[in-house]
Order: sequence, then structure tokens, then C-alpha cells
Amino acid sequence: MRGVFLFSAIFSILALATITVFLFVSGVPFIAKTGFAKFLFGSDWSPLADEPSYGIFPMIVATLYVTALSVLIGVGIGLLTAIALYKFCPKKLVTPIRHMINLLAGIPSVIFGLFGMTVIVPFVRDYVSPTGVGYGIFSASLVLAIMILPTIVSVSLDSLNSVPNTYYEGALALGATKEQATFKIMLPSAKSGIFAGVVLAIGRAIGETMAVIMVIGGSPEMPESMFQSVRTMTANIAMGALELDDNTRTALIATGVVLFVFTLILNISFSLLKKDSSEKKEKRGAKK
Repeated sequence: MRGVFLFSAIFSILALATITVFLFVSGVPFIAKTGFAKFLFGSDWSPLADEPSYGIFPMIVATLYVTALSVLIGVGIGLLTAIALYKFCPKKLVTPIRHMINLLAGIPSVIFGLFGMTVIVPFVRDYVSPTGVGYGIFSASLVLAIMILPTIVSVSLDSLNSVPNTYYEGALALGATKEQATFKIMLPSAKSGIFAGVVLAIGRAIGETMAVIMVIGGSPEMPESMFQSVRTMTANIAMGALELDDNTRTALIATGVVLFVFTLILNISFSLLKKDSSEKKEKRGAKK
């Protein structure tokens, strides 16, 4: 078993290293050839034009908008759902509700996209959008918010359950209400695990492709409204895969390099924030 575990760990590292080398060897020379500033901050994506242009800045902005809005909606709803299941829901209903929420994780992303096209997009177009356009950042964010709910709810609830119940009982013994004990004692004590769930949710949202393609529209334009057809980086890679020109294929790989670096920076930033928070807590404990 020791050999099996060692092989699994080495295989995971090799898979990551292989993908990383492939992306950087294929994509970085193209970025250098096109021009770093022109590729990252150019606003025109026209790979099949007489004079091809490969600017991905509109896709970067659209990706950030969709990810931020979906995480904001999903984390808010998911965290409150986890808190409700933790202390404010009848115990008989906790397990069935949790299983139903976890079932969302097993639904293929194309089904979420189909649901978004047939339900969310028409609703947004008819009742929410001031421009009469249903496809766009807002619709994609709603679909992604639903998709990341299982991650947020499951990880947050497990984190809350891992906090010793004596904290809760002690708060009640000191005169705190049920709500005060939950939100001011248990929730801060579980913030490390909840934080990890948020990171996982961001990774899911920023890397989702199929569902986003089906509800965001797909125009490589600079986002100026939440109700506008735009394109994310993942959608750009998938939609551009049919353009079989060698330069276009390399440009898509270069887009993958930017997406990879974005995800890496995001994970490192969250790790550093978590580390700083832990060090501050240890210093406060040492002073006491």
C-alpha cells in the first residue's frame, strides 16, 4: 500500500508538471511573438481576419466579472444554507436536504447550461434586463452560483460540525442567544474551513466552460453591462477550438497559460492570507 500511495502522489505531480510544461512551452513563445501588452491588453480578437489580432483583455474582464458575481451570490446563499442546516433546521430534515444539495454536484454542466438557456435567460430577458437581452454576465453568474452551491454548503457545514460543541454550549451558558452563539462564536471558529470552500468554489467558477458558453452569448467584446453578450477565457478556448488554424490554436493555448497563471496567483494569494491570519492568531495567543 505504501508503494500504491507513493505512485499515486508521483503520478499526480507528474500530471500537473506535464500540463504545465505543455502550456508554457506552447503558449509563452506565442505571447512573446505577439507582444505581452498586445496579447493581454488588446481588445480585438479576430484570428480569422486578413490581419489576425489576438487581444484577450475583454475575455479577462468578463471572466473576472462572472467569477466575482457568481461567487458573491453562491457564497452568500451557500453559507446561509449551511448555517441553517447546522443549528436552525429540524434534525430530521438536515440529511435529506444535504443529500439533495449534493446531488447538484453530480449533474453534468451541460444540463445546467440547458436549464440556464430555457429558464434563466428568458426570465432575465423578460423581467430583469433593461436592454431586453437575456444572455450575458448576469445569467452566467446565476448558473455558476447554482453550480458551486454543493461545494460551499458541504465544506461550510463540515467546518461548522468540526468545531467543538462546547464552544456553543459555553456561549449559551454565558447568556448568548442561539443566533449570537452561532454567528459570533461558531462561525468565526470555522472560518478556516469555510475559506477553503470559497477557494474551491472560485476554482470551479473560473474554470467552468460548457454551462457558461450556453448562457453568456459569446461575443468577444469588452463588457459594459451585465446584460450583454460577452465571452470568458474558457469559453473563448472552447469556441475557438473549431478554428483549426495553427496560429489560432497556439493563441488558445496561450489563453490557457493566462488562465493557469490567474488560478495559480489566486490560490497563492488565498494561502498567504490564510497563513497571515494564522500567524496573527498565534501572536495574539502568545501575548495572552
